[in-house]
Amino acid sequence: MMRRGLWIAIGVVVVIFLVVLMVFGSYVSAKNQMVAKQEAVKAQWSQVDVVLQRRADLIPNLVSTVKGYATHEEKVFDDIANARAALLNAKDPSGKIQANGQLDGALGRLLAISENYPNLKADQNFLSLQAQLEGSENRIAVERRRYNETVRDYNTFIRQFPNSIWAGIAGFQTNNAYFEASESSRTAPVVKF
Repeated sequence: MMRRGLWIAIGVVVVIFLVVLMVFGSYVSAKNQMVAKQEAVKAQWSQVDVVLQRRADLIPNLVSTVKGYATHEEKVFDDIANARAALLNAKDPSGKIQANGQLDGALGRLLAISENYPNLKADQNFLSLQAQLEGSENRIAVERRRYNETVRDYNTFIRQFPNSIWAGIAGFQTNNAYFEASESSRTAPVVKF
């Protein structure tokens, strides 16, 4: 009888040990995946940052070319300079996303005023810069989509059960810095011929 009780006690301890081991294994696995997904979000943001920087580097050349033809458009030039500075000085994705929206609007106004200057529209330097800017915009769109998909994947993973429990214990939080189109980019600039 005593032996039977001992075997039952040992069995209970083994079962408890196995359950604790499984729960711990689930926690470690989920935490490792959360770390990997969080790093993927950071890496993808780096890609977005690179293409934003590329576009920001093109802007001074574009502005100087336009200034040669449209010297009295100082407000637009100031808006672009301020928006570009805000983009370059932003420290986190949310700040860069907001500054990018301002820059989108200012660039839209710059390209719209170029329509008023036929000589500018025929300038090879301007056309080359405009094509490079268009390429940058396409790259930004691609990287923005990839970044948003990576953020969505991370957020979905940490909100699913039991990952949501492990995320809370490990201190992981959802990332709400989606890179969406700015309000100014939703409205097409008015172009008059």
